[in-house]
Amino acid sequence: MNCIIVDDDEASANVLKHFASQVNSLNVLKSCTNPIEAFDIVEKEDVQLMFLDVEMPEMSGLDLLRTMSKRPHVILTTSSTKYAIEAYDLNVIDYLVKPIELPRFVKAVAKVQEYKDSDTDFTVEKEYFFIKKNSVLTKVLIKDILWIEALGDYIQLHTREQRFIIHSTLKSLENKLPSNKFVRIHRRFIIQLNSVRAVEGTTVYIDEMSIPVGAVYGDNFMKRLNLLH
Repeated sequence: MNCIIVDDDEASANVLKHFASQVNSLNVLKSCTNPIEAFDIVEKEDVQLMFLDVEMPEMSGLDLLRTMSKRPHVILTTSSTKYAIEAYDLNVIDYLVKPIELPRFVKAVAKVQEYKDSDTDFTVEKEYFFIKKNSVLTKVLIKDILWIEALGDYIQLHTREQRFIIHSTLKSLENKLPSNKFVRIHRRFIIQLNSVRAVEGTTVYIDEMSIPVGAVYGDNFMKRLNLLH
């Protein structure tokens, strides 16, 4: 995996580079000292993984993630645990607290590789997915998907007729869905806009299911609704 390291502290960055050099599956393209440099590299290069510090001057690592439309897998590296909830709202894969030890680093990289490998569990072609269920590839029309829910290391796709559980992440599936039809409204939920029956406050109703709208996603969701004023 091509990766970059984003950390304004040289000593911390050197530790990560040393660890990465011991993992055969990693290729460090660049060590960046600021988020703007990292943003430019991700836009231009095939970056599959980013080790990202949170606390940096001018722009934090979390602010960087909010600005990125093209985003690689992310492992946060920070000296504090206080950003964990916000980080997982942004769908990072792992959260490493400094000082980082090699076994924990390797475990985080293995988790990323597992997510990448899980992408082969289903493929998209035009207006449908083929999903493996009980060793059978089942065709699921994208227009029939009502909402998708994260369940730990799995995701669950809901249609009116059935549901499918896949070993993958919301982020991975989000990148495969047509962005004009689906929107992330919570760290655990993606919904199809056409399936929304009603919205009341911070709750979305799809059929009889009520789904919360996360604070991080609320503004974007409201912009996506076709409101008559």
